[in-house]
Amino acid sequence: MTDIVDELKWRGLIALSTDEDALRKAFADGPVTVYCGFDPTAPSLHLGNLLQILVLRRLQQAGHRPLGLVGGATGLIGDPKPTAERVLNDPEVVEGWVGRLRGQIEKLLDFEGSNAAVMVNNLDWTSGMSAINLLRDVGKYFRVNKMIAKEAVARRLNSDAGISYTEFSYQVLQGMDFLELNRRYGCTLQTGGSDQWGNLTAGVDLIHKADGKSVHALATPLIVKADGTKFGKSETGTVWLDPELTTPYAFYQFWLNSDDRDISSFLRLYSFRSHEEIEELERLTQERPAARAAQRALAEELTTMLHGAEECDRVIAASKALFGQGELADLDPATLAAAVAELPRAETAELGELVDLFVATGLAPSRSAARRTLKEGGAYLNNAKVTDEEATASEADLLHGRWLLLRRGKRNLAAVELVPAVAGTDRD
Repeated sequence: MTDIVDELKWRGLIALSTDEDALRKAFADGPVTVYCGFDPTAPSLHLGNLLQILVLRRLQQAGHRPLGLVGGATGLIGDPKPTAERVLNDPEVVEGWVGRLRGQIEKLLDFEGSNAAVMVNNLDWTSGMSAINLLRDVGKYFRVNKMIAKEAVARRLNSDAGISYTEFSYQVLQGMDFLELNRRYGCTLQTGGSDQWGNLTAGVDLIHKADGKSVHALATPLIVKADGTKFGKSETGTVWLDPELTTPYAFYQFWLNSDDRDISSFLRLYSFRSHEEIEELERLTQERPAARAAQRALAEELTTMLHGAEECDRVIAASKALFGQGELADLDPATLAAAVAELPRAETAELGELVDLFVATGLAPSRSAARRTLKEGGAYLNNAKVTDEEATASEADLLHGRWLLLRRGKRNLAAVELVPAVAGTDRD
């Protein structure tokens, strides 16, 4: 591998750093112990968090030692939101989320060898600390004028909502994490998103004041999609790492549907392919964008990394089968359900004419339009072409006794779900 700083810069992973030359020397003299923190403010991590885990993974592959911190303490508070106070979650809920997040991080790091990863929880060194000790031993090193100058704090101070002391104190706790990890593990680098820069440098300053040591911080850029929408969001909401919240199929489809304008940066940020492989995929995207070679490569790589090769194979099979390149009947119920959940769909208690189902799912604006589609040979039921304008669907057509897949032309898909009739409903 080239110099790890050069590697991170080539991939667009460095937005800010405390001293690039000093950091480069530290890596060269290494190994460096590095940490990134993840707060359990939700039951799962998301794609923004994934980028941070993969930075730790890259550094570990370059010979350095990662610490994955799940904030059992800071998760009880949460760093300041831009516009309003956070809802504080019950300690029991946060404790459960700590375990879930820890499992997601552990999948992606190596816990064997000379630079084995270590998982830590900041509740271990904060739960027994008194308020007096926090103020005397840590608080004395923080200057309020600097604390209120932090962007997240300043924004809230200038808003109608203001900011509570609880959220204001978050940077003290995160700074203390870096100090504690430096003392316990010799950790000299903290990474995070550029929106966390104030908290990252708070730890650097605290270590310098408390122990007279110089340490480093590195921030990755915030990702904004070319169309201006928020990265990590699909039509159905946030893309989570937990397969119960975002199915492997939906996770795969997010990457597969990436805009051509974004895929080059996504490859560099998230893929572990070589420079040559990435540049070849970039070339293919420019020459044959319809083939979506780069999107498919990244979707397969990340789905395999996060959910395993077997699950990725099922997802790819489902993706192909939806468009007639495989057998729908071969898909297991869970994979099929995940696939159709991403499609426009309609529910019905009674199957009937296909023209009605095409209208119900939005594949046709009217019965007459649906009839034209059938007559012209552009209608498909479970990937089988249907040309009879009077055709009906029956329970024998249902996939796993529940679903029908409708298609208009090559790319327009929708699903129909058979649901039980509601007892006592008056149906004319």
